[in-house]
Amino acid sequence: MQRALFLTQRFYMIKKTIRLGLISLLASAPTFAANDSGDASAGRGKTEICAGCHGEEGNAAAPIFPKLAGQQLSYLEKQLKAFRSRERVDPTMNAMTQSLSDADIKDIAAYYNRQQITLENREQDHRGEKIYRSGNPVNGVPSCVGCHGPTGAGNPASGYPALHGQFSAYLSKTLLDYKNGDRSNDPNLVMRSIASRLTEAEINAVANYASGLYQ
Repeated sequence: MQRALFLTQRFYMIKKTIRLGLISLLASAPTFAANDSGDASAGRGKTEICAGCHGEEGNAAAPIFPKLAGQQLSYLEKQLKAFRSRERVDPTMNAMTQSLSDADIKDIAAYYNRQQITLENREQDHRGEKIYRSGNPVNGVPSCVGCHGPTGAGNPASGYPALHGQFSAYLSKTLLDYKNGDRSNDPNLVMRSIASRLTEAEINAVANYASGLYQ
């Protein structure tokens, strides 16, 4: 009984954190709009070396590498800066980003943001759909819609990433990394808190569903 009460309270705490984060970030949306978004044409030349892993125009061929095409500007910039500062640890990406200036990062993000992601064809995953749309209040898991949107397009004002079209295997790995603490650059521990309450089977189900979403 006490555990159920704790999980219910935790569920609403996470929902409140997400809501407050959205309000705060949306309030600062004009700041995002006022900033220069980078030069996509210049970014194209700066991404030639990236194509070996992330594919032409940001559509990776192997699911161990994420697709970058169509991803949110602010999210791309944040992750590149996190790799550069080693806030997010990956030996290859840490090395690749060391020489990038802030202007380079803006240009690269602008280029990938303007590309069209190749969408994944997936059979309907009803278990994943339920988690994505409604969450699981019993285990303190909120829905994914609040941050990533009903079509998985993300939220450009808040910097929440797009999920649709991304490899399901990569989405699963990302959630497992949050669950296991191998990734920790999520604001207010939101993703770590959510992923820690998902089983591996639930992670795979919601990743499979989100991957197949369409705009």
